[in-house]
Amino acid sequence: MSEKTKKIKKIPQRKCIACGEHKDKKDLVRVVKNKEGEIFLDKTFKANGRGAYLCNDEGCFNKALKAKMLDRAFKTSVDEEVYQSLKEEMMSEK
Repeated sequence: MSEKTKKIKKIPQRKCIACGEHKDKKDLVRVVKNKEGEIFLDKTFKANGRGAYLCNDEGCFNKALKAKMLDRAFKTSVDEEVYQSLKEEMMSEK
């Protein structure tokens, strides 16, 4: 194959629900709501369920918390404790 015919692999892009920026999927954090209604961080990016993406920084998370953006993304009420446990888990990974 010549240089011109080589395929360039696309890097998947996702949009942060807080700031609206499109970024590489691997640079974001995926939050999932599964069929049982559990909401958790998906480190593998492969868990079954509805996913929402956030930038991996405290500013975007706080914006999502303040505006209840996960509630809107998952079309359900998300408890304050769930937001806090997600925040703690997210900050512990840095």
